[in-house]
Amino acid sequence: MKAITFATHGGPDVLRLEDVAEPTPTADELLVRVRASALNRADTMQRRGHYPPPPGESDILGLELAGEVEAIGANASGFKPGDRVFGLVGGGGYAEKACIDYRMAMPIPDGWDFVKAAAVPEVFFTANETLFTLGRLDAGETVLIHAGASGVGTAGIQMARQAGARVLVTVGSEEKVARTEALGAEAGINYKTTDFAARVLELTDGAGVDLVQDFIGAAYWQNNLKCLKTAGRLVLVGLMGGAKVEVDLGLIMRKRLQVIGSVMRSQPLANKIAITERFRSRWLPELESGRLQPLIDTSFPLAEAAAAHQYMEDNRNVGKIMLVMD
Repeated sequence: MKAITFATHGGPDVLRLEDVAEPTPTADELLVRVRASALNRADTMQRRGHYPPPPGESDILGLELAGEVEAIGANASGFKPGDRVFGLVGGGGYAEKACIDYRMAMPIPDGWDFVKAAAVPEVFFTANETLFTLGRLDAGETVLIHAGASGVGTAGIQMARQAGARVLVTVGSEEKVARTEALGAEAGINYKTTDFAARVLELTDGAGVDLVQDFIGAAYWQNNLKCLKTAGRLVLVGLMGGAKVEVDLGLIMRKRLQVIGSVMRSQPLANKIAITERFRSRWLPELESGRLQPLIDTSFPLAEAAAAHQYMEDNRNVGKIMLVMD
């Protein structure tokens, strides 16, 4: 089969479309003919050598997929060859075939194409877990979502609004301000031209927000703490701006703040199955009804994965960047 590989770590130019051996499903897995996958920041980190796959997972990039079942493991149930499925995987999505645990696979709703289905799992799972399961966001609360124009950001804006929360976001251009506000954010803050902490306090009359969802890490640490109201929660989802900070523990104690970390890929399979079920019960009906939509920026053929990575690293996208196998 064809898959995207890289022999050395580095920039997008290290990616190659090559022939590799087909994966063999375990007793609990489905073998899927992949029709679409999607980019995530984790892919660019793995390509650079900073985010290796967990033990036992494919070293091929790609954390989500949509396609057709080709073969079924001895213990897998509920599916048959030809079924259209989508779901989250630990790796392997940038290939013509991949394996997924049958308990992580979901039937693609009627009327959805493969690209739409592949745009859902990573971003909506991550948004649900960080905003609601860990962040405990509730109706009437205010959340600050960083990287508001990203796939997770655009999913989170919709989900938070659907839950009755007030949504503020940071983005990197005035175009993205407009796009995220049209999606449902009350205010988009261009972090390149505005002190986002000062603007958040202005928008909240000095009170701050109940929850911050952060993908940046060290570079935003101090301003994130400034943004939080007393008893606020900070959920760390990424470290694009570094991992080392000097911490004023007194501030965290005085404001009774909670700092919560989240990494999905390395969690045990049982946790990922539970994450899948939480998404299916709360948010899949909202997506099926059309009340929520995955926001797709653009699609690239699998052979142009390097160009897709460059597009992501140039921060050009609003929503998901897709890879299409056909």
